[in-house]
Amino acid sequence: MKEFEAGPLIAVLDYGIGNLRSAQKGFQRVGADVRLTADRGLVADANAVVLPGVGHFGACMTQLRKAKLDEVAYAAIEAGTPFLGICVGMQMLFESSEEAPKVTGLGILPGQVRLLPEGLPRPQMQWNQLNIVRPECPLLNGIDDRSWMYFVHSYAAETNSKFVVATCEYGTEVTAMVEHGSLWATQFHPEKSGELGRLFASNFCAQIGI
Repeated sequence: MKEFEAGPLIAVLDYGIGNLRSAQKGFQRVGADVRLTADRGLVADANAVVLPGVGHFGACMTQLRKAKLDEVAYAAIEAGTPFLGICVGMQMLFESSEEAPKVTGLGILPGQVRLLPEGLPRPQMQWNQLNIVRPECPLLNGIDDRSWMYFVHSYAAETNSKFVVATCEYGTEVTAMVEHGSLWATQFHPEKSGELGRLFASNFCAQIGI
């Protein structure tokens, strides 16, 4: 990884679907040098990588593969580069989703993404409280249990509890955040979560010395 002129660089994967620029702006607000890019060379050289996502799991996976950005995502995670998935970007890290049964996910984390249970509005489009189960997670420094984060989703991952950092309640226990080495992913949107979202972004930036 390179040290860029402006300091450490965060690459936000631009696979051409959804409002990816909002994730970029979220990190720019805390002083990071952030590039929204499909340049695989630039991503490979970056000090950290962010995979955002909104919309349909199948469409996002199809576009990610079409741009061949799945390859650099695998490479970054294998190299131990700090990596953050957000919303559908989190869901794509798993093996599959009920939203698109014929489309495979990246399979970096074990588990499936399932439709939220009946009885409450789908999507969950609201602030919800985190139940933090791994408070030692560095991205949660300064963020207390029962803190409020903003969610917009109809599907959520089911995975091995050893990866789960935080959950929330929405008709059932919903996986809100996972961690595996230098890989993190959130079902909530840090860039839409106010001051605590900015603190979360700062904590991620701190992993590369920003």
